[in-house]
Amino acid sequence: MIRNNLQFYDQQAATWWEEGATIFALHRLNPLRFLWFDRQVPQWRGLRVLDVGCGGGYSCEFLARRGALVTGIDRSAPCIEAARVHAAAMGLTITYHAGLAESLPFAAERFDVVLCVDVLEHVEHPQTVIREIGRVLVPGGVFCFDTINRTFRSRLIMIWLLEHLLRLIPAGIHDWDRFVPPDDLRRWLATSGFEAMAIEGMDLFGRGPLRTLGRLVHYLRTGSLQVRFDQDLAVMFIGSARLSLSPAADRPIR
Repeated sequence: MIRNNLQFYDQQAATWWEEGATIFALHRLNPLRFLWFDRQVPQWRGLRVLDVGCGGGYSCEFLARRGALVTGIDRSAPCIEAARVHAAAMGLTITYHAGLAESLPFAAERFDVVLCVDVLEHVEHPQTVIREIGRVLVPGGVFCFDTINRTFRSRLIMIWLLEHLLRLIPAGIHDWDRFVPPDDLRRWLATSGFEAMAIEGMDLFGRGPLRTLGRLVHYLRTGSLQVRFDQDLAVMFIGSARLSLSPAADRPIR
């Protein structure tokens, strides 16, 4: 079992872009999650985008290929080095930083969009992360995210099934106590000056035991994932929020 769930990402850095690597399943999520994010940001070209918790650069490269001006930050120095090397090999211009999501090393109002996927359920202080994201976004800028709800069903699927029974991901990568209830997230967003929040369930595993089993068998056979967006937030959910256009002095106290 991984004693610190962030150690897994350091360990995966050297093989991050290898199709047979355990981590590579995250690469396959980008086309699915951007089916939803593209509704919130229809045109990415020319936008200054920050990817918080970028790992080895899956989402950064996905957006750079679509014309965004991309910056990535991650606390894992090995992952950042892997991201830099791969971007250079692909001929992509992406700026990478090793650093903490709780203390972003960027000036205020620096980015048009901030992306934070598969991250909030791993950090110790998600409210601080959201506050920092609000600080570096321009007024009216968009925050795009996905994360995992703290429910019995999420424990059953994400930890008991995926980690312990099927061993599709290493045991210990998730800490159920750090999963993020949507109501908490909405409250943190509001107190950091966000509005126009939109959240939907991100169904990768099917609703019900038979559908979940079918989806997982399909993935094991083909390596491909399917997604459906709905109002069931019990396991994974995806969302966006827009930073208020009002001056910072007029926003709620953080």
